[in-house]
Amino acid sequence: MRHGKKVNHLGRQAGHRKAMLANMACSLIEHKRINTTVAKAKALKQYIEPLVTKSKTDDTHNRRIVFSYLKNKYAVTELFREVAPKVGDRPGGYTRIIKLGNRLGDNAEMAMIELVDFNELYNAGKKEVKKATTRRGRKKAEPKADATPATETSTEATETNE
Repeated sequence: MRHGKKVNHLGRQAGHRKAMLANMACSLIEHKRINTTVAKAKALKQYIEPLVTKSKTDDTHNRRIVFSYLKNKYAVTELFREVAPKVGDRPGGYTRIIKLGNRLGDNAEMAMIELVDFNELYNAGKKEVKKATTRRGRKKAEPKADATPATETSTEATETNE
C-alpha cells in the first residue's frame, strides 16, 4: 500500500531535494518565470504555493516561516513586497505550468513555470478579450438607448400638458 506517499522524491535524497526546491523557489520569485522539467515544476508548485499564501499577511511570524523554507532574505523581501500585493485578492493558483516539449540531450519533458500575475503579455490579451463586444451585447445596448429617450420625451409631454 502507498499510504502517505504523495511526495515526488525526484531521484534525490531529502537534503538535496529541499535545497534544490528552495533554490528554484528563490529563482522563481526573483525572475518571475523559470524553465525546468515537468516533474520539478510540479514539485515546485506544491512547494511555493503555501509560501505565497503565507506572504499575504505581512508579519514577523510569517516572514520567519517563509525564511525557514527559502533561506534567502532577498527572496523573502521580494515575495512580501512585490509578489504578495499583486496576488492579494487571488484565492489560490499563483503559478502556471506551460509545457515546452522535450529537451534535445535526454528527451526530458520541459516546462516553464511562472507566477500568474506577472505575465504582462498574457494578462494584456485577457483584457482585450473582455473589451470585445458580441452581437448579443450590441442588441441589448441598442434598445436601452432607444428606450431612454422615449421615456424622457413621454415625461416631457406630460409635464407640458399639465
